[in-house]
Amino acid sequence: MSIEKYNAGEYDVAVIGAGHAGIEAALSSARLGCKTIIFTVSLDWIGNMPCNPSIGGTAKGHLVRELDALGGEMGKAADKFTLQSRMLNLGKGPAVHSLRAQIDRRAYSGYMKHIIELQENLDVKQCEIVEISNENGIWKCVSALGAEFSSKAVILATGTFLGGRIYVGEVNYEGGPDGSFAANRLSESLKKLGIPLRRFKTGTPARVARDSIDFSSLEVQPGDEKTVPFSFSTEKNPENKVVCHISYTNDETKRVILENIHRSPLYSGDIEGIGPRYCPSIEDKIVRFADKKRHQFFIEPCGEDTEEMYLQGLSSSLPEEVQIKLYKTIECLKNVKIMRNAYAIEYDCIDPLSLKATLETKDFEGLYGAGQFNGSSGYEEAAAQGLVAGINAALKIKGEEPLVLSRASSYIGTLIDDLVTKGCMDPYRMMTSRSEYRLLLRQDNADERLMPIGYKIGLISEEQYNAFLEKVQLKEKEIERANNTFIAPNEKLNALLEEKGTAAMTTGMRLSDLIKRPQLNYEMLAEFDKARPELPESVKEKVEVEIKYEGYISRQKAQVNEMLRLENKLIPEGICYNDITGLRLEAIEKLNKIKPTNIAQASRISGVSPADISVLLIYLSK
Repeated sequence: MSIEKYNAGEYDVAVIGAGHAGIEAALSSARLGCKTIIFTVSLDWIGNMPCNPSIGGTAKGHLVRELDALGGEMGKAADKFTLQSRMLNLGKGPAVHSLRAQIDRRAYSGYMKHIIELQENLDVKQCEIVEISNENGIWKCVSALGAEFSSKAVILATGTFLGGRIYVGEVNYEGGPDGSFAANRLSESLKKLGIPLRRFKTGTPARVARDSIDFSSLEVQPGDEKTVPFSFSTEKNPENKVVCHISYTNDETKRVILENIHRSPLYSGDIEGIGPRYCPSIEDKIVRFADKKRHQFFIEPCGEDTEEMYLQGLSSSLPEEVQIKLYKTIECLKNVKIMRNAYAIEYDCIDPLSLKATLETKDFEGLYGAGQFNGSSGYEEAAAQGLVAGINAALKIKGEEPLVLSRASSYIGTLIDDLVTKGCMDPYRMMTSRSEYRLLLRQDNADERLMPIGYKIGLISEEQYNAFLEKVQLKEKEIERANNTFIAPNEKLNALLEEKGTAAMTTGMRLSDLIKRPQLNYEMLAEFDKARPELPESVKEKVEVEIKYEGYISRQKAQVNEMLRLENKLIPEGICYNDITGLRLEAIEKLNKIKPTNIAQASRISGVSPADISVLLIYLSK
């Protein structure tokens, strides 16, 4: 059926999708002065959390901090609607400390809706975009009702809506998350355009009624006594308003699942899409980890004004009656009432190897991808890509140099480089282990790494930037003071050192040398450091980490300098790798496909060996 089209307006940037990627893309584009429009299938689901009602987590907390340092909105919103805040991995080194917060999902969504409604240069439109095309360098987005919107750039932030199909046991149907409808016609339009799409899959657990859970025997998981915010501009630390609970599956749960495993679309062959490796369904866990007696899961609230509880760790695509049966094998859920059943969702996404580091597609100028459309999973990964796509679309329209963040600068840079250089065979999830520079990319110093960039681009205000510079000055002065302050030995201090299992002092020592001892920390020595100034907690944290890990940080900086040297060795556009004698056939194929912009990126491509890089360097030197 052909659509009767009419001209509905002209814009600089059009963003398709108003999830976490779309919100950041639209806000950054509009805040940089571009006339922007954002489309959503429903105004009521802007910034929705269709899966876990939380933000942050291992490495994801780093992404939110980095996003905030560049001028994004997610951290501010998360701080406003935190229900419970916890810093993960505190028993490990500072490189892997990661903030995670339970969020009031409907309040968060409402806030984000209002923020984009109020944003200057940004129009918000509820409609389904069913077709996009390019005419003489101008993009056309056509709605199901025939409205045609023209723009210089389009950002695809379609989440799991694109070609979405819901699976619950033998039942499957076209649909998006949380009972919304799928964007099938847009998927067909992209295929017609020549966009390389593929199928991925994700899933979510059931939501259950609070009053049907027996909390009496459950392990309580409280929030941290001392909380910290995601955003560097949040003045008041979030309060813990709720607790979460921990429980486990058992042998009976396992029996019910295995008896019905043939009814799971994952194992019946109905689902073609590839699911997330690091967040499998409960039936997938039972099969993959067959020797495991039980599996942990968490019971988490979805908000202050709802009785829905989220069963993190019990995602499933089994039939609804099997879901009920397996939940009831667990003591605390024996009387459970399911409010929303668990389901799997299959969707279309792009092969990220067809994207540039700016998140612009290689073959279609002015067309960008962000979030799950690019093959990633997670709200935080989506928001980070949305911000970068929005910034780069705006910079391109303004005729300015693009923003390309290096792996050494951020987890955001690592995320994008992994996607566009290595690709992904399953939904990509950020983890601290993905970064070779993680001691430099801590969440405590995200502002020092990225706020100058956010300020230069124009997303960080003068006031916020000056406050940042003041904190940096305080930190540097305190590190200098610690290096020049000598602590004399005394009976009380030596008693503390003995108690902590470290050698007593016989002569005076620099304060910084005491801080470097593994058994001690900055706060512990406050009583013996009479000249210590009053400092914000965030500054104290930076002082301790930079003093304690000074040697490791210096070594990692040397590695970064070597990487930057290779990044400065640019590869000319249009180079013909087939003409380079000595390159292996696999390397030629991969280099021609990915088209790396520099030697460092080329060295990270799977299938390109150190010997191939040596050949390439010799060729370029000629």
